[in-house]
Amino acid sequence: MGDSEFLARQFEQHRRRLKAVALRMLGSHAEAEDAVQEAWMRVDRAGADEVANLGGWLTTIVGRVCLDMLRARRSRPEHPAEDLPERGEGRTPEAEAVMADSVGLALFVVLDALDPAERLAFVLHDMFAVPFDDIAPIVGRSSAATRQLASRARRRVRSSGRPEPDLVAQREVVDAFLRAAREGDFEGLVAVLDPDVVLRADQRAVDTAARARKAGAPALTAESRGAELVAEAFQGGAKLARPALVADAIGAAYAPRGKAHSVFVMTIRGGRIAEIEVIADRDHIAELDPLVLD
Repeated sequence: MGDSEFLARQFEQHRRRLKAVALRMLGSHAEAEDAVQEAWMRVDRAGADEVANLGGWLTTIVGRVCLDMLRARRSRPEHPAEDLPERGEGRTPEAEAVMADSVGLALFVVLDALDPAERLAFVLHDMFAVPFDDIAPIVGRSSAATRQLASRARRRVRSSGRPEPDLVAQREVVDAFLRAAREGDFEGLVAVLDPDVVLRADQRAVDTAARARKAGAPALTAESRGAELVAEAFQGGAKLARPALVADAIGAAYAPRGKAHSVFVMTIRGGRIAEIEVIADRDHIAELDPLVLD
């Protein structure tokens, strides 16, 4: 296999995440596809021989492409929001997909009013947890100035009347939960769970857990309540689960080779996990279309 073919396969593994970044940046499926294609052409020309973090590098390239497209859009009088019709008008299937997307139409309208650099900083950091140090070179500013861009964008989103998607804070809670589960840290699990947490699992998840359960370990049941019972169910488990964007929030997914076999939909309130729904039904997972995060 040649270097170009190998790089193409690597790029395809990241395509869905890159499309998600571009869609949130541009608000248009067609433009998002164009941005990802332009990113591929840049990657193909440059090569990736000395790139240590390919996923992060590809994200920054897509970010640069989207920033260029947003700036070009600002210089044109027309507004290319054909994928985002107002409520009540006829919508194309792509427009419906945007409406159902995790950030929703209301936030796209707010994002569209942001300066391109503010929008980039907000989307990459608050929605995809990209560090400010990685965003700063894209917008040509210091890390501190980039942090201010995101903060300014966050205030404008908040003032719009729509709750800001605090995905970074959710990610921290989910990371703490997965870390405690892998390490068998019972107290750590209890600390990150709401005292009245509810754990629900579909039948396929219950059956799969029963087959994999070690002797003496608590069984996964259709419903469990309380931090201690839920902590027991996950203690020493979730070793291959990774954070994922699921149904508008940060949850987790067991997705070897990029294909989700089970999904953890989590509801976080007050910095603790209040509900966990374990889903292993293939059709339900396909509907959720979880995006596994780096």
